Amino acid sequence: MSDPRPACLVTNVVSHYREEPFALLSEVEDVEVLAWGHDGPPSQREAARLAGSGRYRAVICGMSGRLALPASYLAARRARVPFVLWATIWAHPRTAAHALSWLPTRYLYRHADAVATYGPHVSAYVAARRGRDDDVFVAPQAVSPGRFAAPVPDGDRDAARARAGAADGRPLFLFVGRLEREKGVETLLAAWRQAGLGESAALALAGDGPLRSRSEGPGVAALGQIEQRDLPAFYAGADGLVLPSITTATFREPWGLVSNEAMHQGTPVVASDAVGAVAGGLVRDGRNGLVFPAGDADALALRLQTLAKNPELRASLGAAAREDVAPYTPAAWVHGMQQALAAAGAARAA
Repeated sequence: MSDPRPACLVTNVVSHYREEPFALLSEVEDVEVLAWGHDGPPSQREAARLAGSGRYRAVICGMSGRLALPASYLAARRARVPFVLWATIWAHPRTAAHALSWLPTRYLYRHADAVATYGPHVSAYVAARRGRDDDVFVAPQAVSPGRFAAPVPDGDRDAARARAGAADGRPLFLFVGRLEREKGVETLLAAWRQAGLGESAALALAGDGPLRSRSEGPGVAALGQIEQRDLPAFYAGADGLVLPSITTATFREPWGLVSNEAMHQGTPVVASDAVGAVAGGLVRDGRNGLVFPAGDADALALRLQTLAKNPELRASLGAAAREDVAPYTPAAWVHGMQQALAAAGAARAA
């Protein structure tokens, strides 16, 4: 007889990206979300306590939370229920504080009953530390097709282009994200200057952060924060999304969901090789986008020039982008989680 209890998922904050897949997982697998990152209860400690209270038949836990992750694992072991690690990183941070967490993290890679990952790049990283890959499953990063793949009215698209400084039909490149060093903003601005496209193309930066005051120059528009509901119009109006993230001591881009968002609108992606969506196989050089070495402004400038001057290339890359992102759905993410739950349950029963 199957266990009638629900499972639980311990995580920090339920972002808008997670609302649809979490709701679907709850519907098909009866999973309750214990989100400790919101204001108020539960705290990390309380979330872990609930995970081991005997109420749940299995525990899924993300990698956020210095207390929540190890405590949830120990709680699952005390409750003798399967533990699924939801792994998100493909390089351990290189700071003194993170060095202290390396051995416990490696222990979790090895001893979780099963692992669900962001993509093949994370699966390869985990498998190398786990010593096997037969119980490591991809739950692919996804955004809502209903929100981001829906056709954008011409008027909304034209209004977005006008706001971005490209009302005259010039090619428009778009950056969406935090205006911080790790997101490669300095590389992007340097590449824009080197490309010399300020008179013939436009660059719009949607987001906020400490580098916003430096986001200026010929053809550059700093848009500030754009509401989620308005982003599809900007993606539809853009001729390329630029995702130039770099690797730092504390950061390597786990995925870059803005690439999924843009690709649903048929927009090619220009991304660095430090972006998870590149390492994970969604963004492919010459197929649906262009890839360059992280931090290399010269290489990025060349790719911006190439796209700006070649509308046929933009069209072919964009068509492939729309096709290639189609399988990345909330349902696909749920399927990966279901596989991990089933494998974890089998492991504990063995």
